[in-house]
Amino acid sequence: MKKILVAEDNDSNYLLMTYVLRNHYEYERARNGQEAVEMVNQANYEMVLMDLRMPVMDGLQAAREIRQKCPNLPIVALTANAFDSDRERSLEAGCNDFIAKPVSHDTCLAIIAKYLND
Repeated sequence: MKKILVAEDNDSNYLLMTYVLRNHYEYERARNGQEAVEMVNQANYEMVLMDLRMPVMDGLQAAREIRQKCPNLPIVALTANAFDSDRERSLEAGCNDFIAKPVSHDTCLAIIAKYLND
């Protein structure tokens, strides 16, 4: 089963993501951007689902750092801010795609499948 890193500091948002992923993928959690960078450096993930607003290091900076070391790892931004400027900033930081919260189960799985060839 393919493994996804979910970088999400909010417990309820993480719980929602576990319901989306649980029957399809293995997953682990990073509670902030710095932890996400460290986890990607230590383990093999097929994808990162990255909240943009987190403590210690935000998702944009974490995406930049991950992208430098893992140029082909799909990173999908997750954010409650669904403005075009947020989408542009996430793509500029190295994210491949963007999902607005609240996350739709079907939309999320479709975007993941797009990058993981499921």
